[in-house]
Amino acid sequence: MSSTGLLLKAQNDYVVINNGVVEITWTNPGGIIKGIKYKGIDNLLEKKNKDLNGGFWDLNWSEPSSTKTRGKFDTIQGTDLQVIVENEEQIELSFTRMWSSEVQGEQAPLYIDRRFVVFRDVPGFYSYAIFEHTKDMPAFHLNTTRIAFMLNKEKFHYMVITDDRQRFMPSAEDRLPGRGEPLAYPEAVLLVDPIEPEFKGEVDDKYQYSLENKDNQVHGWICFDPPVGFWQITPSNEFRTGGPFKQDLTSHVNPTTLAIFLTSHYAGTELLVKFETGEEWKKVLGPVFTYFNSVSDKEMALSLWDDAKRQMNEEVQSWPYSFPTSEEFPKCGQRGIVRGQLLVQDRYLSKENLPGKAASVGLAAPGDAGSWQRENKGYQFWTTTDEDGCFVIKNIRAGSYNLYGVVPGFIGDYKL
Repeated sequence: MSSTGLLLKAQNDYVVINNGVVEITWTNPGGIIKGIKYKGIDNLLEKKNKDLNGGFWDLNWSEPSSTKTRGKFDTIQGTDLQVIVENEEQIELSFTRMWSSEVQGEQAPLYIDRRFVVFRDVPGFYSYAIFEHTKDMPAFHLNTTRIAFMLNKEKFHYMVITDDRQRFMPSAEDRLPGRGEPLAYPEAVLLVDPIEPEFKGEVDDKYQYSLENKDNQVHGWICFDPPVGFWQITPSNEFRTGGPFKQDLTSHVNPTTLAIFLTSHYAGTELLVKFETGEEWKKVLGPVFTYFNSVSDKEMALSLWDDAKRQMNEEVQSWPYSFPTSEEFPKCGQRGIVRGQLLVQDRYLSKENLPGKAASVGLAAPGDAGSWQRENKGYQFWTTTDEDGCFVIKNIRAGSYNLYGVVPGFIGDYKL
């Protein structure tokens, strides 16, 4: 695919963007990604799964009477498409879904605006969403929200989570009856007769590949023929729930890659986002970056991970992005900064205050000490102190916060 600039083509059922490097196809007006064409691969995404295919935003929700962490699954089919920006350098699409009492019980009571941003000659795309619960909407529980990609099963077999957590993976078929035996819970399957004998006796479980939010910045898959990488990059944790130590899913067998925004994984019902009738709430989730890369030499395919980490660092340095057109996403000049020093008093170690070095310090919604671990409706901003306990928290959205801290080697939570 040669560089031809940005091309947008909207049809009755599909909308296609070709930026000279990658071609992406969405359903119109649903906003489900059906195809990603890149470097000689007609589609990086799977289209033959029995249930879920392609790439999509989804959510899981429950009625307010529910006491469970799982409810109704929804792939968020849009009802209207608008082209927000279209010029030589950038295209931004908006897929919206309204809500009315006519769909009560069938759809989560939210106004949802999903955005996709594509730049000329950039091998990937950005996505973010604005979720809103208004005063005319009923109570409900929002259990999970994420972006999910079901990758081409014939192409992607090698998964990378971190430098020391990467490997060839079993196939989805290995988990089926006859080849796999479910264990104590359905996600964990003992592989008794896998297609590739090397996996026999292993337990496949997507929770084995979880990461803490603070470390969950880039992960994905590598195809070796041709050598192509598919990566999910999350440049900021401000929109995630539960704080920096909250664990969540990354990539796993299918092959699947996820961008997680909120879940109750490892936490339970306390991290469900519970809305009262008429409660007004709005939150921007993302943007996150879905990145593709390639090399010409198959022997160098694993180097795609190093390039993905380089790209992740570049995205982190670019945060907050300047390109989102939604006024709900404040740019750098609209954000604040907090500087300070954290000292620890421990009379058994010293009569003087000690620097709280390597501490995690953050801003989150007002609450009790440690309440940031259960906070799920607002934004959080965290950093790590230096050897002197000094810290700088940058790019803070306007709002009311408490300052929280956790110091390694000292029991308890700090709150200001």
